[in-house]
Formats: sequence, structure tokens, C-alpha cells
Amino acid sequence: MIIILAPSATESDLEELVNNLKERGYGVHISKGVEKTIVGAIGAPEEDKAIIAEQLSSFSYVERVIPILKPYKIVGREFHPDKSIIRVGDVDIGGQRVVVMAGPCSVESEEQTIETAKAVKAAGASILRGGAFKPSTSPYSFHGLGEDALKILAAARDITGLPVITEVMDTRDVELVAKYADILQIGTRNMTNFALLTELGNIKKPVMLKRGMSSTIEEWLQAAEYIATKGNYEIILCERGIRTFETFTRNTFDVSAIPAVGGLSHLPIAADPSHGTGKSSLVPPVARAAVAAGADALIVEVHPTPEKALKDGAQSLNFAAFENMMSELALCARAVGRYI
Repeated sequence: MIIILAPSATESDLEELVNNLKERGYGVHISKGVEKTIVGAIGAPEEDKAIIAEQLSSFSYVERVIPILKPYKIVGREFHPDKSIIRVGDVDIGGQRVVVMAGPCSVESEEQTIETAKAVKAAGASILRGGAFKPSTSPYSFHGLGEDALKILAAARDITGLPVITEVMDTRDVELVAKYADILQIGTRNMTNFALLTELGNIKKPVMLKRGMSSTIEEWLQAAEYIATKGNYEIILCERGIRTFETFTRNTFDVSAIPAVGGLSHLPIAADPSHGTGKSSLVPPVARAAVAAGADALIVEVHPTPEKALKDGAQSLNFAAFENMMSELALCARAVGRYI
């Protein structure tokens, strides 16, 4: 349930309420908005909610108590009516600017990564993406350079000033990846890796949570709830396409999920047109559609020579194609009252 405090409530009132809830054995989460302070109480038994709501409503500084029926509480709009904005360095994700994250699927070398970082920054990207640990269906595929790749990404950040996002796949690697990265990404295969989600809830760094390839929107939001319940609210959701019967594209990009999630959750939402389509020719139009639908960010694969890429060359843009796409996105963003 959520408890909305009256405008006149003081910090002392808030402390009293929090202590009261903790004594009852509930998890407590606080959301301070521009006009309202909301306290989420997690763990109240269904049969007790009515009487607890009545008791809490008797406090003079409580405006009202609202039971939350959805299986996700903290990441829902009821708990935090205002859109969340996540700051990474000097980049705000969730505001008027549509943030573009770009870079190679896999870090292959220092030269390749730094060259790409400079190119995407010059074209207007504000965050560098790159894979250090690469999940793959085949055990014989390239699986990344590990910590060496993380060091290369950090070097590219030092040179360009771009914050870094990279994927973490294992609970044992969270501390290592967090040492180098500014945003930790959870890939589609790990959306339901609840041990990993819980571990990421304990760190104080933003997390990008990609939708599972066969997951519903509700399951996706519940995965985000795993992270939030541990105290990390800095979560970016990412639509990256789902698996359907269609075989022409790598996945079926669910553009409707962007406005749907925007209505259900306060978390920023990103779009991945590279994995969503698997075809470089489809990346720009799907990226435009995502911006028009309300995406707060895009994550796009870019490579100096896609035909020589060790991973996902077919869906990677070369530098010229990325620059052209950025020009198109600027027009699209302006049409919906935003900017790149």
C-alpha cells in the first residue's frame, strides 16, 4: 500500500510513520515528489490491509492510504506519479532530451572502441555502449574480452567524456563491472535471473533492464521490482523486441510497449532497434518510431566496419549511417516536443 502525506507533514512526521511501519515488519520505500511525499509499505498481508489503512489514515499528517493491487509496487505510477529522471554524469535520462547510447556490440580492440566512441560522440550520442562479456546462443561464438574490454571502455570514456554502459551476466562479476561502468545492463536472457537482479539492487549505480525475449510487460515490471525492493530505484527499462513466429526480423519490436510502460511505470524507457530487428536497414526507421512513441533513450550498435564485426555485424550501423540516422532522429524528436 502507499501512504500519501499531507502537504503540512514534517520530517518528524515522516520519521514517525516510517518507524511505525518498520515496527509492523514492513519494508518501507519513500518517494519525494515536487508536491507530494509518498511512502510505500511493502509486505502487508492482504487480509490486514483494510484495517491497517484505517489505522494509518487516523494520523493527522496522512492525507490518504491507497492499496496497490498490481504485483509491482515501487516501480508503478501509484508510488511515484512523476516521471523519474536518472542522471548519469551530466546526462539526464527521462527528461526532454532523447538520449542516444551507441557503440560496438563487442569490444574487439582499443583502436576499434576509441575510434567508434569518437565517431558516435561527434554524431550526437551521449553514452558509449560496448560489450565486455557477451552472452551467446552458441558456445563457439565470441564471448568478449572480459576485464580487458572494461579497461578499454574506461579508456574511451577518459578520452571522449562519454559515460559507459555495458552488460553484466553473473553475480560474481557485478563488483568488477561496477568498478568500470556507469550503467550496468541486464540482457534479455537474464531478465529473470533473480539472484542477479537482487545483487544489482544492492549497488548504487543505474541499471538498464532489457525485456525478456518471451516476457510480458507485467513480468518485465516485476523484474524491475526485484531491483527496486533492495533500494536501487535507478532503473531504465529497455524494449528490445520479443520472440514471435516471425522469422524475417531477429525479433518483433513491440513499439506499443513504450507508451504502455510509460503509463504503468515512472521509470525511463529505452529502445533497442538493433536487437529489435537484427537488420541494419531497419534500425533507423524503428528508432524513429520509438522516439515518436515516447522512448526516453535509444541504444544502437555502431561499428567502423560492420562486415568485419565479431558479433552482430548485420544489425550494426557504420559511421555514415549512424550520423544520417541522428539527423533524422533530431527532426522526429522535434515533432513530438523533444530533442536529441
